[in-house]
Amino acid sequence: MNAVNHEERLQGFTLIEIMVVMAIVGILAAVIVPKIMNRPGQARIVAAKNDIRAIVSALKLYRLDNGRYPTEHQGLKALVRRPDFGPPAADWRTGGYLARLPVDPWGRPYQYLNPGIHGRIDVFSYGPRGKGHGMKGVIGSW
Repeated sequence: MNAVNHEERLQGFTLIEIMVVMAIVGILAAVIVPKIMNRPGQARIVAAKNDIRAIVSALKLYRLDNGRYPTEHQGLKALVRRPDFGPPAADWRTGGYLARLPVDPWGRPYQYLNPGIHGRIDVFSYGPRGKGHGMKGVIGSW
């Protein structure tokens, strides 16, 4: 009978064993969680770069059809609906060049400069930090 009681006591975990396991889990979480948490930020940057590529491609199609890029004042909206001011878009494609104008992954509109750096067009997002933080974190077509 004494042997049975001894075997029943050996089936559970001691408080020390549980604390060691919890410490190991805590250490692993401290090392792994920051790496996992950084992934959403990286995914948003990749999404912004893909959006910018698509917008630049649509701008190039606009230029092929109309002989020039939309003015900065006409903006990226000229890719979705025919501009009703500024230089005319005589051969504007029916249905537009984009189904809708995307916003960046942080919920802000993409920016457009014409002319941009070195006389080319620029499409960019202010990134996760937003406007007013200089060029740090800006994601662009350059």
